[in-house]
Amino acid sequence: MAKLRHIAIQVPDLEKAAAFYEAVFGLKRLKKVEAPIGNAISLSDGVMNLTLLQFPEGTKGGKGGPDWAGLHHFGFVVDDEVATEQKIKQHGGEYFMTLPHYPGVDAEKKFKDINGIVFDVSEHGWLPAGS
Repeated sequence: MAKLRHIAIQVPDLEKAAAFYEAVFGLKRLKKVEAPIGNAISLSDGVMNLTLLQFPEGTKGGKGGPDWAGLHHFGFVVDDEVATEQKIKQHGGEYFMTLPHYPGVDAEKKFKDINGIVFDVSEHGWLPAGS
């Protein structure tokens, strides 16, 4: 069975948003990444990963402009990516993209559901090794 383990939210100010979730909910900061595709801070409660995304001018992947905030995508940990991809396609979903490899970026496959909503599928998850 797949497990929902990742939520990504686009925010205009990474540090301000991270400080909010750390202070209010006690989430622990896992890492901060600056990459050509956009910037991110990953937080966790030990089970779920919350990744805050910020897309500077000129980067792709953001929604609604640099001041927009909201749900960007979510992700599932699965036992078998190939079998899951087949099921996605059988039920009307489609492959969207695979993230390029950048230091610190989790390179999962992205799909769209039957409504065009983006989600990730990964065998490795979003927590650091040993967590």
